[in-house]
Amino acid sequence: MIKIAMVEDDIQLAELLIQYLKKFNIEVVNFEEPFLALSSLRIHKFDLLILDLTLPGMDGLDVCKEVVEKYNIPIIISSARSDITDKVTALQIGADDYLPKPYDPRELEVRIKTILRRYNKNTEDTEDTKKKIFNLDKEKREITKKGQYIKLTAAEYEVLSLLIKREGFIVTREEIFDNSDLLNHDYENSGSLAVIINRIRQKIEDNSKDPKYLQTIRGMGYKFIQ
Repeated sequence: MIKIAMVEDDIQLAELLIQYLKKFNIEVVNFEEPFLALSSLRIHKFDLLILDLTLPGMDGLDVCKEVVEKYNIPIIISSARSDITDKVTALQIGADDYLPKPYDPRELEVRIKTILRRYNKNTEDTEDTKKKIFNLDKEKREITKKGQYIKLTAAEYEVLSLLIKREGFIVTREEIFDNSDLLNHDYENSGSLAVIINRIRQKIEDNSKDPKYLQTIRGMGYKFIQ
């Protein structure tokens, strides 16, 4: 079940949203005062925060700023304040969405699930990146090992990046040539691919003579594992 914290001092609206979202397996805990919500966030785990801006005792933008600084939780602003400055400020501070009142509860439900899908995917991607020894940055055309940049020639980068993309699968020599802009089949005939592979191993392996990451699969090609 999705668990959401909501800061909303309009009791009727809060109850309407609580009952509606319950039908979609979304549990909402509402706080009429922002200080109670901030206290609860320190103790309890919520998947998302729905935040009004006009609140007793503390402006919603200040609440948003504090939550962004202290907690890793997506925020939807739900507000009747129509000033575009409020919307821009909220998004600049770190809110994930801004929903002006009045709105159909169905729209809120869709936005909640859309944001959580994106948020959870980003979290998973970040965790996967942290776990991996080698990481490929295709935009920068860089490969790192445990966060350290590996200095590669253009040909070495093309070969290693292809193997990383195909991690866990055998990549034949023909596939390497077919997917490289720098290599051609003259390399295959001259044995230069083997030279490139050896140079890569010297740069990425703890022991290039006993490779752990870039393995030769006899008679088939190469496999990259980590």
